[in-house]
Amino acid sequence: MNRKKGDKGFESPRPYKLYTTHQVVCINNINFQRKSVVGYVELTIFPTVANLNRIKLNSKQCRIYRVRVNDLEAAFIYNDPTLEVCHHESKQRNLNYFSNAYAAAVSAVDPDAGNGELCIKVPSELWKHVDELKVLKVHINFSLDQPKGGLHFVVPNMEGSMAERGAHVFSCGYQNSTRFWFPCVDSYSELCTWKLEYTVDAAMVAVSNGDLVETVYTHDMRKKTFHYMLTIPTAASNISLAIGPFEILVDPYMHEVTHFCLPQLLPLLKHTTSYLHEVFEFYEEILTCRYPYSCFKTVFVDEAYVEVAAYASMSIFSTNLLHSAMIIDETPLTRRCLAQALAQQFFGCFISRMSWSDEWVLKGISGYIYGLWMKKTFGVNEYRHWIKQELDQIVAYELKTGGVLLHPIFGGGKEKDNPASHLHFSIKHPHTLSWEYYTMFQCKAHLVMRLIENRISMEFMLQVFNKLLSLASTASSQKFQSHMWSQMLVSTSGFLKSISNVSGKDIQPLIKQWVDQSGVVKFYGSFAFNRKRNVLELEIKQDYTSPGTQKYVGPLKVTVQELDGSFNHTLQIEENSLKHDIPCHSKSRRNKKKKIPLMNGEEVDMDLSAMDADSPLLWIRIDPDMSVLRKVEFEQSDFMWQYQLRYERDVVAQEEAILALEKFPTPASRLALTDILEQEQCFYRVRMLACFCLAKIANSMVSTWTGPPAMKSLFTRMFCCKTCPNIVKTNNFMNFQSYFLQKTMPVAMALLRDVHNLCPKEVLMFILDLIKYNDNRKNKFSDNYYRAELIDALANSVTPAVSVNNEVRTLDNLNPDVRLILEEITRFLNMEKLLPSYRHTITVSCLKAIRVLQKNGHVPSDPALFKSYAEYGHFVDVRIAALEAVVDYTKVDRSYEELQWLLTMVQNDPVPYIRHKILDMLTKNPPFTKNMESPLCNEALVDQLWKLMNSGTSHDWRLRCGAVDLYFTLFGLSRPSCLPLPELGLVLNLKEKKAVLNPTIIPESVANNQEPVNSTNNHGQSVGFQNTEDDHLIKETASSISGHQQGVKRKADMPLGSPLEPGQILEKNEDSKVKLKIRFSNSQEEEEIDMDTVHDSQAFIYHHLNMLERPSTPGKEQSSGEMNMHPVSAAPMSVFSKESNSSKHSDHHHHHHHEHKKKKKKHKHKHKHKHKHDNKEKEKDPFTFSNSPASARSIRSPSLSD
Repeated sequence: MNRKKGDKGFESPRPYKLYTTHQVVCINNINFQRKSVVGYVELTIFPTVANLNRIKLNSKQCRIYRVRVNDLEAAFIYNDPTLEVCHHESKQRNLNYFSNAYAAAVSAVDPDAGNGELCIKVPSELWKHVDELKVLKVHINFSLDQPKGGLHFVVPNMEGSMAERGAHVFSCGYQNSTRFWFPCVDSYSELCTWKLEYTVDAAMVAVSNGDLVETVYTHDMRKKTFHYMLTIPTAASNISLAIGPFEILVDPYMHEVTHFCLPQLLPLLKHTTSYLHEVFEFYEEILTCRYPYSCFKTVFVDEAYVEVAAYASMSIFSTNLLHSAMIIDETPLTRRCLAQALAQQFFGCFISRMSWSDEWVLKGISGYIYGLWMKKTFGVNEYRHWIKQELDQIVAYELKTGGVLLHPIFGGGKEKDNPASHLHFSIKHPHTLSWEYYTMFQCKAHLVMRLIENRISMEFMLQVFNKLLSLASTASSQKFQSHMWSQMLVSTSGFLKSISNVSGKDIQPLIKQWVDQSGVVKFYGSFAFNRKRNVLELEIKQDYTSPGTQKYVGPLKVTVQELDGSFNHTLQIEENSLKHDIPCHSKSRRNKKKKIPLMNGEEVDMDLSAMDADSPLLWIRIDPDMSVLRKVEFEQSDFMWQYQLRYERDVVAQEEAILALEKFPTPASRLALTDILEQEQCFYRVRMLACFCLAKIANSMVSTWTGPPAMKSLFTRMFCCKTCPNIVKTNNFMNFQSYFLQKTMPVAMALLRDVHNLCPKEVLMFILDLIKYNDNRKNKFSDNYYRAELIDALANSVTPAVSVNNEVRTLDNLNPDVRLILEEITRFLNMEKLLPSYRHTITVSCLKAIRVLQKNGHVPSDPALFKSYAEYGHFVDVRIAALEAVVDYTKVDRSYEELQWLLTMVQNDPVPYIRHKILDMLTKNPPFTKNMESPLCNEALVDQLWKLMNSGTSHDWRLRCGAVDLYFTLFGLSRPSCLPLPELGLVLNLKEKKAVLNPTIIPESVANNQEPVNSTNNHGQSVGFQNTEDDHLIKETASSISGHQQGVKRKADMPLGSPLEPGQILEKNEDSKVKLKIRFSNSQEEEEIDMDTVHDSQAFIYHHLNMLERPSTPGKEQSSGEMNMHPVSAAPMSVFSKESNSSKHSDHHHHHHHEHKKKKKKHKHKHKHKHKHDNKEKEKDPFTFSNSPASARSIRSPSLSD
């Protein structure tokens, strides 16, 4: 997977490359009623080797009708091992096994390794043509019928024509998913120019990449064909499509930009996109480079796969991002989405990646320039808050899961070099990654770019980006020199070389620390002031033994605020425990009145009465610039945190101080937080955070608190009428800072509790009055988010019900306060049906509040209401809120029925995003976990989830990885505990009279410590046979297998070291009673046990006595036109190492599945041999026709040939 730019440019692993002429995609029929597509593709291929006899392409779920190469009919085989990862008859249920098999299946069709699902045989008439390295034209006719992934049809169930109903279709998917809707080389590194044609109904509009050259109507004017040309070399993975009755808006500021939305949404589209031209200007200015494409299109669609999907010269957005000028909260979010999409046009679409291990560079650069836009648009405070938020997220995730690796390098290393042994999925391919991991991967990539900027300066950083864009731009204009196009692909080594050339600085240590290894740094800091020496003695410890941590060696900045000013010190971190002496610049002088200079040059008066009389220190900060990916736990006195909150001008420092003050519930902390709330010049997010901290402190001080409830008098003073303090003023949201504070304070106040742990009556009545007197008539902005927050406040005020004599709660005997809350919620819900709010925010809050009432025992717990709101047809936010409640109900009430309802929805819901979210919510709030006893954990559930991830989600990478995450959360890596133990849970080697525990049922603790299965230097390699009459699981080490390996049926090209399927083989043993020595995996000692203690072992042995005397099932003889199968060498398995020759193991395919089944009933033996593949050997015989690697792994995959 690691490739380098040579002198000749990028070298592809394929024996051909796409020629410089246009690749053609033609969709000539789209049927919305049947959700079907018919079309053809034409690829022009330039052979790079003389003996090219087969062409591998990517294609999933397409029905291939016909393939022609240079107008000659060509034979082909379609095989997709990812359709069913593990064989249906396999009894394996452990996740380690699945993850290895899945990684192998994905690699077997990975275009970056020269593989594919569709294998086309070059007709023999063209061999001479190929030997002369002449161009081949491949023409493929295909259709799609009700695609489950790649293309998403939205067809509303109502009256009228498709255009009147707003029916539309668009391409979607995770990473390179173009193969789902047309055959292609689905790799980000294979570039070509494109000619795209779409024939649609006259009322429809087709939007695709590149320039619209012409639109041609048919003679009857009922259909029209859109012709697009994309002249900039682009990977198939960046090609997209959207067809629907779109309304069209040409951007008034930039005529090359066009916006598309669904009918009747044009006014919202105008407002939403009115800002986009400023984003263009900003990026072009900082990159000193023009936008690379000749046009840009934004398409807003319903039921979007993700909120933002960037493709070459166009982006597909969720229609839920559209908003009017009245909406405050959505505006910054949508602008951020637009800016993200545009950043990815430069880095991600125009400049693509060489291989998956270079993905971090593109995600890092696009995230970095997006951050610069954010700093300019929303200010430094918002930018620093965002960086802190991203840093906290990545730190929490890495400490939880064990690390995110940005640059996975895959050599033929040993398993101990496996960088992701702590994860339950492979990181060798984007399609095997957990969605959460990929989100965190992107987050870490842009944070690392920021670290590089700190090292080389922003000026040099932007010069590097400009250089990359300039080279790519020059290369893209070379229409007939495609070897130049490699400049449009970025690699890690190329990027680092550019940095070195531009800045002259060596950043290799930084790359080694943050890119080539995973983990974050964990610092613990404390200090003492030495008065005699006037020195600050600082101690910084590191924890680098916990999962997800790494040792940091290098510079660390410490800022010390003293009486005479703020001073920066750079410490050199070298040892685990570090003591550093920092000389102080000030003497303690409490009695002298003098203004104190701050870091930003401002001088302020401070009340120094709280501080230590002998120390000049006001506060200390470790790594204030966040120039290390770290978590810092620093100990300093409460008065220091209070000074830091009041007087430090950096928002990150203020947020850190607020979180620290939660541990110091004192009147001084209360006062400091109140001061911050009253400071109008303080950043609004800091004030919002202070509200929640003040509520926590008030609850801790409940016995000593005096005066009105926290924040009530403040809110009254800021937002209520002066004459009548309990009536709120008419809404005026012109000041956004005040608006966000007005929204947050009631939510925080509702968390207050009295000595009985109940919400004070005064607070509840106050919130109900805010709802009662809310008046938005004179406000130019919508108050829907404000009203939703007031409902959230009502929910926060609910405390657990106290039942007397175990009485059952009904709606008739409700607590009076709770009745008021319920009546308010009901009124809001009913009003929503008449006057829906923007994005149905009120309904979402009401559903959450009802679930809170249920959980606290005030109303009967019942999921019926939530299930009705979760049905298809409701707005997506409402559905997610309802599903969240059902997931919570499933966990709390341990309801198997609701769990089944949710899993059925995962399989059948029409919206991909909803299916993904259900799995995500079940993973984050699971009904049970691997270490719990639960009535929900049973064999049927294991089988259901196994089937879901094994074959039920093959159409959506993200969904399959979500199912894997859920399976891991519920059952862990090893065999689920709820499954009955196999009848013989021992691995027997009767020749050596030894047994070990069956690896499929190794306990979790051992499984986690084991190295993954696919080690290339595994000395005890083994061969598995399976007998389906018994479900005993027995393996024998290879040493006992000698002369019984001729003509064995096996699965083709299992990657080295893929785990074996459970198999059985026993040798005849003379003794009727055998004693076995068992070595348990987690101990070195052997225990002798009597075979009688093993359940039914004698019967088992007699049943298999003659097993080795039966001949192994031979592979079916094949004609020379089909795939040849060579017998496997009878040499002991231990010699199957690097020297083993792949010519002995060429691919073969299982034919005649019904015959295969008959044989299986008698005695089925399946061998899986570990071996390496030498592609050159494979190419030698032009007559053997081989399927893609792992061909026979998916017996039931459709084989479509003439």
